[in-house]
This record gives sequence, structure tokens and C-alpha cells, in this order.
Amino acid sequence: MEISQNKTGAPPGTVIYKGKDSTEKIKITLIEYNETEFIEKDFYNFSDCLECVDPSMVKWINVDGIHDSELIEKIGKQFNIHPLTLEDIVNSNQRSKFEDYDSYVVSIMKMIYYDTEIHSEQLSIVLMEGMVISFQEIHGGDAFDMIRSRLRQGKGRVRKMGADYLAYALMDAAVDCYFNILEKVGDRIELLEEELLDNPSKEMLQQLHHMKREMIFLRKAVWPMRELISNLERSETELIRPSTDIYLRDLHDHSVRVIDTVETFRDLLSGMMDIYLSSVSNRMNEVMKVLTIITTIFVPVTFIAGVYGMNFEFMPELHSRWGYGAVWIVMLAIIISLIVYFRRKKWM
Repeated sequence: MEISQNKTGAPPGTVIYKGKDSTEKIKITLIEYNETEFIEKDFYNFSDCLECVDPSMVKWINVDGIHDSELIEKIGKQFNIHPLTLEDIVNSNQRSKFEDYDSYVVSIMKMIYYDTEIHSEQLSIVLMEGMVISFQEIHGGDAFDMIRSRLRQGKGRVRKMGADYLAYALMDAAVDCYFNILEKVGDRIELLEEELLDNPSKEMLQQLHHMKREMIFLRKAVWPMRELISNLERSETELIRPSTDIYLRDLHDHSVRVIDTVETFRDLLSGMMDIYLSSVSNRMNEVMKVLTIITTIFVPVTFIAGVYGMNFEFMPELHSRWGYGAVWIVMLAIIISLIVYFRRKKWM
């Protein structure tokens, strides 16, 4: 269930949560690291988290849940995050975007999941000097397990580079989820296409409509990503070092590939819809052709039977010894002749 508190008349920057109702307590995970050290702790009290912050290490604060507006405001005040940014963070319907402020930059995007259908949650990544704060809308699993694993084991570049690379890695992990989901959607489309050619049905039409809605949903989530990453690349903020620019360009390429794939799938589904309608129309035409042929064959036979079914007394053939057989021979001859004619015309 989605809740939406009334913001009518509220001044800009008012932090009011808008999204799915939740009663779970917000968990805050603090990860601090450098090339030689790694610390990971979970908190349910923001004050306890602040006491453990080490200014000399790169910090990643992950907030699981955005439904507690008071806590989000506390975090914003502690790290001087603008109220307009906080307003966007707690609005789960916020369009993906990038904004550049004096002391931080923020990227707001959609993180996608797939079970039997596609779901999304809002992800906000705030990059500061030596720190990344990520706000996730939904409790539970996310796309960052691989990054946590690399940090714990000291593998890859992430422990050797700064907070800007960590922010890139989080965004890249979210974009990689798009590829995983598109691969599953592509498999579904292939199976549906095979069934469509073999045996189109009403259930298949419903699946096509459902998948078209999913593609519209994906398109709305993915299209702003290209603009977001482009703005991030063009940003003149000193928080992003030149060594990270090449990774952002690669991330931009990934987003373009995702968009191209989504558009390709949309075109495929539209084409499959046309194939379905054509198949149904062809089946109807085949049925109508068979019925028309049957009707055409029996029209002259029905005419003859109707003539000799009249109860006139003075009909010369009525008293003929061979009349009944002759009528049958004529009717069978007409039927055979019509069948031969239709076959020569390739109508049957």
C-alpha cells in the first residue's frame, strides 16, 4: 500500500515521505575502509553511528528505509544536505536525476528487481568529501552484495580508490541489475514468440499486454539514467577525481546499451502483437474459407433437392423408375465437379 501525506501548502524542502507504507525500523550500516583496514557495523540509532565515524577513512553509510522523515532530516542536518535534496530522497516517485551542490553531489535513480514481475525501489546516492551516503527505499536485499564482498576481502580497486569510485561502483551495480533483468525478459520473449507462432491464444495476448506494460515501466526507469550520468560526467565538482571519469564514461555506455535493449524489446513485442492479430485473422479467414466452400458445394444440391421436394402432382420425373437414382448421380456429379474446380484454383 502506498501512503502519501498531504503536501498541499507546505513550503519547498518540506521532508514528507511518499511511498509504500512500512513499519520496519530503519537500519543504518556504516562501512569504513582504507587500503589496509576495514570496519563494518550495523546501527538502529543514528547517534550511535556518528560516534563510530573515523574521519581518516573512506566512509559508506547505507540507510535501509526512507519512511522515517525525522531520521532523514537528522541525517541531512548532520551532513548539511539541502532540504530540497531530502525532499527528493523521501519521495519514492521522484524521477531519476543528478544535482550538484557546493559540498556534495546527489544521484537519484531506480534500482530494479525481478521475481515473477518487475519491481523497483528508489536509490539515492549522496557523494561528499571522503563519504558516500546511500538511501534505499526497501529493506532487505539489494544489488550491493558484490561491492561489500570486494570491500571485505580487499579485492579490486574499490579499497584503493576514494569515495567517488565507491559512488560509481554503487551506480554501476544498480545498472548491472538492468542487464540481468533484461536477459530474463529476453528469454520470456523468445518463449512467447515460439508459442505465438505455434498456437496463438487469448492467454498469450494477456501476456503480451503484461510484458508491454513492463517495458513501459522499464523505459520510464531507464531513460533518465542517460541524462543523469551525462550530467555527472559534465559536472565540474572537485569531489569526482579525473581518474574516475573513464569509469563514468563506461557507465554511460552501459546505460545507453540498456536503453537500446529496452527499445528493441518494445519493438519486438509490438511486432509480436501484430503477428498475433495476423494469426488470429488468418485462422478466421481459413474457417470462413472452409465454410464458404461447404456452402458453395451444397447450394446447387440444395436447389435440386428443393425442386424435387415440391408437392406438385404433374412433375414428369416423379413417376420415373430411375428418377431417384438419376437425381443422386446429378448431385454427386455437381459436388465432385466443384471440388475438382476448387482444387485446381487452389482454394482448398
